[in-house]
Amino acid sequence: MSNVAVIGSQWGDEGKGKIVDVLSSEADMVVRFQGGHNAGHTLVIDGVTYKLHLLPSGIVRPGKMSIIGNGVVVDPKALLEEIETVKGQGVDVSEDNLLLAENATLILPVHPALDIAMEEARGAKKIGTTGRGIGLAYEDKVARRGIRVCDLAHSDHLKERIENMLDHHNVLLKGMGAEEMKVTDIYDELMGMADQILSYSGVAWKAIDDADKAGKKILFEGAQGHFLDVDHGTYPFVTSSNTVAAQAAAGAGVGSKKIGYVLGITKAYTTRVGSGPFPTELHDDIGEEIGKKGHEFGTSTGRKRRCGWFDSVLVRQAIKTGGIDGIALTKMDVLDGFDEIKVCVAYDLNGERIDYLPASTVDQANIKPIYETIPGWKDTSQGARSWADIPAAAVKYVRHIEELIEAPVALLSTSPDRDDTILMQDPFRA
Repeated sequence: MSNVAVIGSQWGDEGKGKIVDVLSSEADMVVRFQGGHNAGHTLVIDGVTYKLHLLPSGIVRPGKMSIIGNGVVVDPKALLEEIETVKGQGVDVSEDNLLLAENATLILPVHPALDIAMEEARGAKKIGTTGRGIGLAYEDKVARRGIRVCDLAHSDHLKERIENMLDHHNVLLKGMGAEEMKVTDIYDELMGMADQILSYSGVAWKAIDDADKAGKKILFEGAQGHFLDVDHGTYPFVTSSNTVAAQAAAGAGVGSKKIGYVLGITKAYTTRVGSGPFPTELHDDIGEEIGKKGHEFGTSTGRKRRCGWFDSVLVRQAIKTGGIDGIALTKMDVLDGFDEIKVCVAYDLNGERIDYLPASTVDQANIKPIYETIPGWKDTSQGARSWADIPAAAVKYVRHIEELIEAPVALLSTSPDRDDTILMQDPFRA
């Protein structure tokens, strides 16, 4: 048996929610280890759609323990609202099945306010932030002025820490012509939520360790995607945390050897939300058609996603630098009906053929995709639950992708429904 980490291998929105839900039926514990409520996972179970942002995907399954790890930045108001939303859909959420790490950093009202002000000040050079304060909360964490969940239990200490934080942020807000924040407003809002938040709080790393020692199967759930990683992504058009599987250890409080199998969720094509390089982006009718067929709008933001052909260079690089053992290939059915399909197999950088994504922003802007053209298929793959139901040309597409990325396809998803999944390799038993 092996614990499993699920991460995105592209720019997020790869369909991690469904795959985590598929795997959580076998897992005993599901752990979120990075990101905030800027990331969204959509689950469709028995015809009911759940949109999760902070809650681990395991929360919708009875008998599963869900943990929000210390690597996540948590907006307490957003968390409580999300809990009430899923409760309204009939999901049981209590301290018996949800644990919030006591050392997780909080997102406060000053963070989105400053996030929006800074993004507006960038003008045409916007990073593409969601404006929810994620990056500013991580910045405070690293600068040692962050407010953590455990601080809510000590009111005098909390007020002092808020004052220290606002001494820094109000200078920036004032400089950009934005309204300054008051200590009492933030303090009073936090105190009004403190008891509810603390009821879910606990020692997350110990709960995970106890589960591991008891032989429980643990699923580590990543948010966003590999190329939004602050180190390995298309910097500076990235998120403010590490999104690679190695972060599961630090963001959950476990040793790296406890992670086990790493499953990279990968779309059969490529999408991206917001600004930044995108070598295979399509600005034509095909790109529009992929977006419509794939319903490519962000779960958290509703923003339209940019669409393009599959980029094997990117995914292979994610596999190498992210320690991915196998991929779950999603949204195969979106490619049904195309006469031909293109796959990026290398880049042209100023006349030189290269097989990796360069780190330089300048070089990333100048690379051009080198494509292979593959025959498409007219028969449908939608809803397929076995290889026998997949068109022959689609099977060839999958096998060719495996060769290009140098990793096996462990799962194949053919619709948003959790049952429309073909399992070739069980990550928990790999």
